[in-house]
Amino acid sequence: MQMTRDELEQFLRTEFQQVAEMFTIEDVAPMSATVRLLHDPRHLRPGGTVSGPAMFALADVSVYLAIMAMIGPKGLSVTTNCAIDFMRKPAAGVDLICRTRLLKLGRVLAVGECLIFSDGSEAPVARASMTYSIPPER
Repeated sequence: MQMTRDELEQFLRTEFQQVAEMFTIEDVAPMSATVRLLHDPRHLRPGGTVSGPAMFALADVSVYLAIMAMIGPKGLSVTTNCAIDFMRKPAAGVDLICRTRLLKLGRVLAVGECLIFSDGSEAPVARASMTYSIPPER
């Protein structure tokens, strides 16, 4: 691993100030990360459930951080593909937890999968598959 949990937290605060306060990194291990989306009424859609864009952001940030942990702070890595299955309504008023594992970490592409849970629940509310492009070394 190239970055620790604390280094990833600092990287997020420095490079992505606009969203850093939304997330907490719970755990980082080789080829995996667990990230928390902190409950905020701004993430809700009509009907009181967490919006799809908020869950996308959680999955996207989680895979990104898992990749950064493995390759170091290459901030220009970008999402090239995403698919999300929304499986059940998240619990109201709680954080969401994303458990991510990298399935492939190549020279130029990384593929990760995520399961998103309401805090305190064992049934996933969403599943995401993300592909990232990693910038070439210069």
